[in-house]
Amino acid sequence: MFLSKRFLPYFATQCLGALNDNIYKNVLLLLVTYSQVDNLPMSVDLFVNLAAGIFILPFFLFSAHAGMVADNMDKALMIRRLKLLELIIMSCAAAAIMAQSYLLMLLLLFLTGTQSAYFGPVKYSLLPQALREDELVTGNAWVEMGTFLSILIGTLSAGLLVTSDNGLMWAAITVSVLALAGFLSSRAIPSLPAPLPIDKVRFAPLSGTLVSIKRVRQTPSIWMAILAISWFWFLGATYLTQFPNFARGSLHSDATVVSLLLALFSIGIAVGSFVCERFSFGHVELGLLPFGVAGLTFFGLDLLWAIPDYSQLPAGYLYDIAEFVGRSEHFRLMLALFMVGVSGGLFIVPLYAFIQSRSAPGECAQAIAANNIINALFMVCSAILSIILLELVGLSIPQLFTLLAVFNAVVALYVYSRVPEFTLRFISYLLSHLLYRLKVEGRENIPKQGAAVLVCNHVSYVDALVLLGASTRPVRFVMDKSISEMPLLKYLFRHAGVIPICSPKKCADTYTRAFERIHQALTNEELVCIFPEGRLSPDGELHEFRPGIEQILAKDPVPVVPMALKGLWGSFFSHKDGHALTTRPRRFWSRLKVNIAAQVPGAEESRHSLQQRVADLLAKPDS
Repeated sequence: MFLSKRFLPYFATQCLGALNDNIYKNVLLLLVTYSQVDNLPMSVDLFVNLAAGIFILPFFLFSAHAGMVADNMDKALMIRRLKLLELIIMSCAAAAIMAQSYLLMLLLLFLTGTQSAYFGPVKYSLLPQALREDELVTGNAWVEMGTFLSILIGTLSAGLLVTSDNGLMWAAITVSVLALAGFLSSRAIPSLPAPLPIDKVRFAPLSGTLVSIKRVRQTPSIWMAILAISWFWFLGATYLTQFPNFARGSLHSDATVVSLLLALFSIGIAVGSFVCERFSFGHVELGLLPFGVAGLTFFGLDLLWAIPDYSQLPAGYLYDIAEFVGRSEHFRLMLALFMVGVSGGLFIVPLYAFIQSRSAPGECAQAIAANNIINALFMVCSAILSIILLELVGLSIPQLFTLLAVFNAVVALYVYSRVPEFTLRFISYLLSHLLYRLKVEGRENIPKQGAAVLVCNHVSYVDALVLLGASTRPVRFVMDKSISEMPLLKYLFRHAGVIPICSPKKCADTYTRAFERIHQALTNEELVCIFPEGRLSPDGELHEFRPGIEQILAKDPVPVVPMALKGLWGSFFSHKDGHALTTRPRRFWSRLKVNIAAQVPGAEESRHSLQQRVADLLAKPDS
């Protein structure tokens, strides 16, 4: 995938853009910081903060419009136009650098931020259109790796350029050459037309921003994913902003160690992105999120515990990078910071892929635009909170980092309480990949959109949790009422939309209401999974399908996807050798397999034909 024409030119283009943005921004800040203050119409501190605000302002003003434009035109064409704009901006920036015209450089920084605000939505919304579903996580992992390494290289390169001989000239040449390279690489991106008929896009910066946020809030799971990503950017912005003072004040180290801290954090995110890709097993896997959350909290706390005792250090002494790395008491701190980055990569990659996979057709860029707006808002809030806690409250930077680690756990609890699907997918991941080894064959047969009924054999109490991991779409499971009310899980099942059912003899009201809820779910174009046997298998064999499936299809003749679950018979959760959950577990880490057949027209199927299809899948030899 990486070397394919549908990905490599795009990857090179976005990396060159991120690299150029960071080189230009940091060159400007370094030139101002080390210039003669008399050359500026304001104080250095005010200029630096103004520059940060000017770069981020366009994300508030233009992201909503950028998302609508990206959803309504050829994405490759939009990227080429944006890279041409970048080439023009950076050509002017080169002249401003040579002339040391700081106010002109500030204006161009605003234009650079504007170009980035328009590039952000198309950058991420392009992926689900260019890549297959099983490549989406891999693509996002490469993008996050490229982005953070570009930030790292751009920040370090700016320092080298400014301090070198003829630094202004080399800085001007660098930003111009990178802009030209980005424009040339964009020319190789294949055409990606708008997926839906093109609408006329109205330019309305402020009202468009509110509309964009309101629209994405209508899908709670996507809104929670956006808040979670924005929280990570809140954390990341705080860490990156405080590294210089943290290195000097808490680690008694010079500026070279600041570069080391930045490198550990950025490379950690790159590594975490590919750890996520490796353990997602080819699909969008929200089950990895808690590992990222736990890492951000644990290693964030460990940063405080890992700071050595410097009481014996001579007053005013500062370590350089060689001395810092050479002292064993710093190893734990460096590992903790690196693992914070790794945890961040595990955290954000599946969330970006989730937004891309769950957004409605033709609205992905608008969802990404809303994400960028909230990201920018959270980064501004991170600066405000840091000022309040450090300056007014009097916290130290290690204490600030500790507070953020605690806040991270609180934010995670909030997100998981609002979107039970995230928790269910975590449990599904633990079952499917830690307790057992799950292989899914035919995942592509589950429709990406629209209503469908999934039918499967019923072997154990955890069938629904295992099958949930086989679908990237949410699934409404029709489940025996006694199972849906199991302790610990009943809260999650209730809030995840499980439809409880029982025989009409036990409770006619529950039985009737179940079919009403199934009809409503299919009317809403959701996936509904039922176990037509109506009970757990007492012997591991497939038993007769009950008439309920025919009743459902008579009212809603939607496509049906036959599925077969193999490997759970004999587990602790099945009825082998006694009632499930009452016998001693005999085996773990066994192989499970889900075979998924192509969808068939519901109007043409009976319970007997569907039973035979599932039987055929169960009899299919393992490959």
